[in-house]
Amino acid sequence: MSEPRFLVVRLSSLGDIVHTFPAVAALRESFPRAEIIWLTHPRWEILVGSSGLASQIWAVDTRSTASLRGVITTIRSSRWDAAIDYQGLWKSAALAFFGGIRRRIGFSSATIREFGVPILYTDRVRCTTIHIADQNGELSSRAGASSAVAAFQLHVPHEDECGIRRHLQQIGLEKYVVLSPGGGWRSKCWPPERFGNLCRMIRESLGLTCVVNYGPGEDDLAIAVRDCSGGAEPVPYNGPLKPLMALLRGAACIVGGDTGPLHLAIAVGTPAVAIYGPTDPARNGPYRTNDIVLRAPHAIRTHRRVDQTHPSMLQIQVDEVFDAVKRRLGSAT
Repeated sequence: MSEPRFLVVRLSSLGDIVHTFPAVAALRESFPRAEIIWLTHPRWEILVGSSGLASQIWAVDTRSTASLRGVITTIRSSRWDAAIDYQGLWKSAALAFFGGIRRRIGFSSATIREFGVPILYTDRVRCTTIHIADQNGELSSRAGASSAVAAFQLHVPHEDECGIRRHLQQIGLEKYVVLSPGGGWRSKCWPPERFGNLCRMIRESLGLTCVVNYGPGEDDLAIAVRDCSGGAEPVPYNGPLKPLMALLRGAACIVGGDTGPLHLAIAVGTPAVAIYGPTDPARNGPYRTNDIVLRAPHAIRTHRRVDQTHPSMLQIQVDEVFDAVKRRLGSAT
């Protein structure tokens, strides 16, 4: 009997892919010799590859007709036991459907936000768990995995770790805290001015320098953190993914909202203080019990993407975050 062949679909984004790793790790653990083909956006090939879970990684840009046509043709020419859509969007569900895969596993309408998507699945899983990593695991269980989730490790290339280490040594930085003020949509971001004040307190009270990680279009956040840091001189960083993984792995702690770099840092073993508001940490929070999550009482979950900071984020004060950083650093030593 031939080994099973699975098409795993998780196109984006950074944090969501990280929360898919435990489920795919369970699939790999249950079927060690299986062919697991992971379909993702070209931007995230390196991230998926760092997990070592996929036999092959196929990149597809859903905004490109040529890319879609090419990958669907390739899917149709292959043998599959099942497709597992961990994304739950029309664009992800359609790939396996038009690829002609007979068994297509996905979430039921109780879990999916885009109306009607489950019609493209043959197996619709109604989740009984809360965290998205566990929900992903329920899809793996439906595919035949003996456990829903399993441990995984991300490989950080040695040359990138050495490169980051040399860079930090050149600027005289050894022990540091990473601040991640961005978050895709600004309503779930803690104000950069408060990150700046936190940076000052960390420098003055703990003697540690902060590294401010920011992504494309977030230059204003990094500038605001610096301007409000009271001369604490935070180090800005907006490098590529592999060096970022090395930077995060070497940090004493990370402070951030519900954002990809926070989840990536946790995945490489970095202690974390997570600041939540409109997104629910029970569903999207750190997938580890010893990290500290701060959220205002009675905060209401919403995925409405606006440019203004959500009021629940403003209820979390700098002193509260600083105290959490001290506690997390203490438990990590």
